[in-house]
Parts: sequence; C-alpha cells; structure tokens
Amino acid sequence: MKRKRVRLMNKKIPPLESIKPYLPWGIPVLLLCLWQIGGRYGWISAQTLPEPIQVLEAGWRLIREGELFRYIGDSTIRALTGLVVGGGTGLVLGFLCGLFSIAEKLLDTTVQMLRNIPHLALIPLVILWFGIGEESKVFLVALGVFFPLYLNTFHGIRSLDPGLIEMGNIYGLRGWSLFRIIILPGAMPSILVGLRYSLGIMWLTLIVAETISSDTGIGYMAMNAREFMQMDVVVLSILLYAFLGKLADAWAGWLEKRVLKWKTDWSR
Repeated sequence: MKRKRVRLMNKKIPPLESIKPYLPWGIPVLLLCLWQIGGRYGWISAQTLPEPIQVLEAGWRLIREGELFRYIGDSTIRALTGLVVGGGTGLVLGFLCGLFSIAEKLLDTTVQMLRNIPHLALIPLVILWFGIGEESKVFLVALGVFFPLYLNTFHGIRSLDPGLIEMGNIYGLRGWSLFRIIILPGAMPSILVGLRYSLGIMWLTLIVAETISSDTGIGYMAMNAREFMQMDVVVLSILLYAFLGKLADAWAGWLEKRVLKWKTDWSR
C-alpha cells in the first residue's frame, strides 16, 4: 500500500497552463451535452429546441446545397463594411475632439445627443431613406459601432498623463512625432476596448437588420426557416451568430496582445 501511495504521489499532475486554453470552452461544451441529453430523453421538446445533432445535420445539408457559406459571407461583408465605415469615422472624430478643444466644442455635444437615440429605433426611417438594400444594413451597423469607438478614443486621449506630454516636449517631440510616440500608444488600450465593444454591437445590429429587411445572409436564413417551421435551421442561425461574435472577440483579444506588448498583463 505504501508503494502504491508513493507511486501516486510521484505521478506528475498536469500543470494548469496545459489545460488553460480549454477552460473557456468548458461551460459551452457542458451546456451542449446537457442539451443533447435533454433532447434525447424527451425532456426538451424537439419542436421548440431541436437536438444539437439535428442542428449539425441541418448545417451539413445547407453546406451541401451551397447556401450556408454564401449566407455567412454576405453577413460578414455587411458587418465588416459597417465596421470600417462607422469605426473609421468614430476614430477620426475621437482623435479630433480629443486633440483639439475647438473640435470638441463643435462636435461633441452633437455626438452625445445622437448617442442617446437608440440606433435600432431608426430602422423605419432607414428603410425609407435607403430602401431594403445593402445600404440600410451597412448604415445601421456603421451607426452602431461609431459611438463606442468615438467615446473610447476621446476618453483615451483625454486620460493621458500630462506629464508624458510634457516629457515628450522636453525631448523635442512635436506634431506627428508626439502623436505617434506618446499619444497613440497611451490611448491604444482605451481604443481597443472600444473596438471590442463595437464588434459585439456590430453583430447585434446586423441580426436585427437582416431579420427585418434582407434577401440573403444569416438573418434571412433564420426568417425563411421560421416561415417553414424549420427550427433546426433557426437554431443553427443563432449559433452561427454566437460563433462569429466569439471569433470577432478572439481576434480583438489577439490584436490587443500584439499591439500592447509593452503593457504588463496583470491577469497572469
């Protein structure tokens, strides 16, 4: 018995670092397993929530028909176009208002007034302005991602330590050099927070926009499936939005690690 205990104690326990990358997926996998078990034993009605296996079969059917990747591609193009347009505008205005007080006086009050209007409440007007084509969906996404990037860019610049600016002036940094070496790196953590928040709003806005007025995309796939009571395709659409949102968030986290290598990671 003593030898067995010694052998057990001598066995190497896997370090936490080896399983750390898999920890975020523990709860989703557990929920999927419970979902499958509940559906298999009839605890969950298949008419309201099909089993994960049935959802996978629906996805495979759409892949074979050549529709799934087309829907995903159309939705991704809309989302990224809106992000570039709205996010780029938010960055530019955030930099202008953060760097120049005259720009803040001219623009910030107007932006703050517009920010308090729920952008999804503008859908009836947007349809009247742009119709039900691509322009309306891109406009809504751009409007949704604009404000987080504007606010966080403005906040990041205004939160800089004045001592850093003064030290840069002492070393002869002016204009573009001061912005590139001192201001931009100091504001970058706040900007990336705004980007991460905007990515979530991007997919949320696109879901609503595609389900109201669209003839292609994941939202259209969900609404078309609802008309024919194809609940497996509806659930597949929801899971696709969740997966794409997680993928965008993972990309933002990777970008943050690459850009902010100089920043100490206090979570470790």
